[in-house]
Amino acid sequence: MDTHIKTGGQPVKPYESNRARMLISCPDGPGIVAAVSRFLYEHGANIVQSDQYTMDPEGGMFFMRVEFDLDGLDGRIAALRSDFEAIASQFQMEWNIYQLSRKKKLAIFVSKEDHCLVELLWQWQAGDLDAEISMVVSNHPDMKEYVESFGIPYYHIPVTPETKREAEQKQLEIVGGNVDLIVLARYMQIVSPALIEPYRNRLINIHHSFLPAFVGGKPYAQAYDRGVKIIGATAHYVTEELDGGPIIEQDVQRVSHRDDVNELKRIGRTIERVVLARAVKWHIEDRILVHQNKTVVFN
Repeated sequence: MDTHIKTGGQPVKPYESNRARMLISCPDGPGIVAAVSRFLYEHGANIVQSDQYTMDPEGGMFFMRVEFDLDGLDGRIAALRSDFEAIASQFQMEWNIYQLSRKKKLAIFVSKEDHCLVELLWQWQAGDLDAEISMVVSNHPDMKEYVESFGIPYYHIPVTPETKREAEQKQLEIVGGNVDLIVLARYMQIVSPALIEPYRNRLINIHHSFLPAFVGGKPYAQAYDRGVKIIGATAHYVTEELDGGPIIEQDVQRVSHRDDVNELKRIGRTIERVVLARAVKWHIEDRILVHQNKTVVFN
């Protein structure tokens, strides 16, 4: 594989130095795609991928993801953003441009169960998660040696009901606004608004059931008691409403009356780690747009 820059354990491929992605959401109306395409053409950019979706042509919302190449992007990105403001204002856009060469920095929070963390680390090591894992934060010391074997810093911050506020303050200090995404990889603590607000739509949780069913504790026991025929997992952005944030990805598997609680948990762990890894991958690839309490995912 041809590489030339090393960033946080993941190499930057040659084409990435001049490639960027633009995400746009705005009220629907005529001329949006034409205006964006013309703008990029006039600035010498070549569009390599474009996706769009409208909720309702009659006054609904419009969403767009554009990936493009532009020679000398690093030195031109500031002017590109400045010049686009006029179009953004005309169409009332919420928008951003992300450079592929600027790898997103991740913090992973975990408790004792390791299956979701291990999946993320394995995919990161294999190059399937194109990001930098800056740290792992845990309220237990169990996985310190394993995580540090990847060269990733591990921070053990115990949490009790009495020390929860102090512990969360330490977490905020460690994260320090220097990460782009926080992943709750079976982190078995309810996070407060102090952590949610600065990472709005950048804080992903894996819920070990198929939301909105079986919210809260012991979902597999709840599922077993109800005699469900499918179980699943849900990855979502975290909001102040417990397990109520915008859903990114879900998956299910059929089960039967022969499966006890332990078997449901075993099946569920496999679904959880796959669903969470997909959600993280789509986020770092700038494929998700949030509108109200829903997501548009260009996957």
